[in-house]
Amino acid sequence: MTRDRDWLDWERDGADWPFRNASRFVEVAGYRWHVQDLGPPNAPCVLLIHGTGAASFSWRNVVPLLENRFRLIVPDLPCHGFTRPTATPDLSLEGMTTSIRSLLNELAFQPLTIIGHSAGAVIGVSLVSAAQKSMEHGRHSHRVLGINGALKPIRGNRVLSPMAKALFANPLSASMFSLLAKSTPLGHNLLTATGSPIDAHGEEIYRRLLGSAGHVRGALGMMASWDLSHLNAMLRRLPTPLDLFAAEDDPMVPATSSKRAAGLAKHGSLTLTPKGGHLVHECHPETVVDWIETIVSNGHSNGADAA
Repeated sequence: MTRDRDWLDWERDGADWPFRNASRFVEVAGYRWHVQDLGPPNAPCVLLIHGTGAASFSWRNVVPLLENRFRLIVPDLPCHGFTRPTATPDLSLEGMTTSIRSLLNELAFQPLTIIGHSAGAVIGVSLVSAAQKSMEHGRHSHRVLGINGALKPIRGNRVLSPMAKALFANPLSASMFSLLAKSTPLGHNLLTATGSPIDAHGEEIYRRLLGSAGHVRGALGMMASWDLSHLNAMLRRLPTPLDLFAAEDDPMVPATSSKRAAGLAKHGSLTLTPKGGHLVHECHPETVVDWIETIVSNGHSNGADAA
């Protein structure tokens, strides 16, 4: 898929990675996964799933607020961050769901809760749906929490998906993008487009990721391969609660996407916050964690808008 030099190097690029001491590498399901394992071993289990183009570090401000109460498993998604393929990767939603389930089985980790940001929320829904199909429901997650979830088959896919496929088909595209990210303000401009004022360390790591041709190709491959035409049906059949949190000023995934998804799910709820942008969990972690703790401790949120 890519050359070794196209991927991030753990010793060089991961030297200042948040919670580096909690990191481990696990080889299963066609990937050498980078996974972080934090919190008390016997505490309730929570799986944190980042979105397209990000990595485990995107939870850096959430983890310290949760790790005393929960055992947290925080992976880099396939072909993202430090998770490299060891075989030809399948970056479709179904392929990523299957590989993550294999990783969780390898870790003997059964999450009480799955928390996903953006596309990570879709993966959370897909993981529960897959467990339901294989008659494993009840042994795995009890609920899915989505933060600015990309939970809608958007018309833009008619443009974005073919464009991503064309870029993904040309190995030079990722290399050119990563070169531009290193030598121009491209990375900063992309972060500005999220509407979220994140910390300097986070911005530096995003630039580092965008400068990795392997990581960029993984993000392109994910966008090129995903088919959300069955998502509405999955939401309607979802057996677990679906609790959603959305920033009303998110310029990338409108809050109406979460509102619609919460309405489709049998046990759906939506909490809105006026500000934070797409990376609200990175710039307003306390607000997001207050919501998470309310949901996990007391069941469904009341659906009221957050201040």
